[in-house]
Amino acid sequence: MIFDTPAISNTFMQVLEFLGTFTFAVSGIRQAAHRHFDWFGGFVVGVAVAIGGGTIRDLMLSVTPFWMTNALYLTSAIFAQVCVILFSKYLKYLDNTWFVFDTIGLALFTIVGIQKTLLCGYPFWVAVVMGCITGSAGGILRDLFLDTVPVLFRKDFYAMACVMGGLLYWLLYAFGVNTALTSVLTFALICLLRYFAVRYHLGLPVLKSDGTEEG
Repeated sequence: MIFDTPAISNTFMQVLEFLGTFTFAVSGIRQAAHRHFDWFGGFVVGVAVAIGGGTIRDLMLSVTPFWMTNALYLTSAIFAQVCVILFSKYLKYLDNTWFVFDTIGLALFTIVGIQKTLLCGYPFWVAVVMGCITGSAGGILRDLFLDTVPVLFRKDFYAMACVMGGLLYWLLYAFGVNTALTSVLTFALICLLRYFAVRYHLGLPVLKSDGTEEG
């Protein structure tokens, strides 16, 4: 398949990484705006959520962090800042804007994390873990900057959506499905899991202090 050649796969991964950087940056800047951060503070939050997960992944894979080899990623974060500033009066009417961009970024970065880990020669179970880290670690940094409980630790299908998406990617890969279709189906699954989890208040059982669990 054309998308399974090394050159095309690398280009495809870079496109996903750029889109993920932009969407995650928008989600971070939008939430910073809700907390009345100034322009610089909002940009810092946007960059943290956009490159945080990928940076941790690359350091664990012993490769140069992706944003240090190409200025396009920080440029995309700047572009996200400009878009939020210019269109803030329109975005404020879209209460779920941050959720949409956060979910898209989560799905895109999960896929990128899996693909990059496989290109580095690691087994698939490592790729699933790295996909989860790539997708969710930036959100943890964002929430810490905003002084809120990280979404990963709340009753929400966040990291689990990454894991389920990674397992689907693994399954499709095992059956020889081409990279493009595998990525599309994985993207759709993660987005749907996040949507239904938030729409119907689904999540994992919550631990209670007496050692029992609350459903």
